Amino acid sequence: MKYFGLIGFPLSHSFSRGYFTEKFEREGIRDCHYDNYPIEHIGLLPELLTNKPGLAGLNVTIPYKKQVIAYLDELDDEAQRVGAVNTIAFLKQGSRMYLKGYNTDIFGFRMSISPIIRPHFRKAIILGTGGASKAVAFVLESMGMDVSCVSRSPIGEKQISYEQLSREMIAHTQVIVNTSPVGMYPNIADCPRIPYEFLTPDHVLFDLIYNPSETRFLTRGKQQGAHIMNGLQMLHLQAERSWDIWKG
Repeated sequence: MKYFGLIGFPLSHSFSRGYFTEKFEREGIRDCHYDNYPIEHIGLLPELLTNKPGLAGLNVTIPYKKQVIAYLDELDDEAQRVGAVNTIAFLKQGSRMYLKGYNTDIFGFRMSISPIIRPHFRKAIILGTGGASKAVAFVLESMGMDVSCVSRSPIGEKQISYEQLSREMIAHTQVIVNTSPVGMYPNIADCPRIPYEFLTPDHVLFDLIYNPSETRFLTRGKQQGAHIMNGLQMLHLQAERSWDIWKG
């Protein structure tokens, strides 16, 4: 039996276990099992690896996409460039297990958002500065956009505060992506603190959250006529890309 799973904390509402369990059943994959491995801090990862010798691959979620890098032997090029990992492949190197990190969020986000990006789009705002924001910024910048990240505690010239989101900045921005957990179930009444009144039908709002399917962030954007999309398709795509990596 090969074991796969998800590390992060907490994992009570994770998508991955249900997705892969259904996939294995649907496709008749009987020698694989996927489970959640909630660890309260990343320092517990070596203990998990010792106690679960049959592990063949892991997904990584909040809050460990950056912290996990210190425990890996190698990163693929894209994961190295963004500085965040959400997929780990377990490779044999002689008698030793060799851990290689990948970022399949890049693939999932690129494939999801590409159909709604227009050639004239030049500016994007990312809400949040966690591991997922790194993948999103990488994709948008590769599409030729100037990207600003919004943080409650901004650091450096590429980060700004929520208070700096002016009418003029919103007017000159075509894409706004929420990578923060604000608005995720069960806190569905919450939404990022942006000036929604300045949004128009010329804006695209993308929320990495998939539960609820339409967050308050997306609802308020839709009320202003903006094009909206949640993160469910991205999750499916990044999960399948993870599986491709694990299969080799």
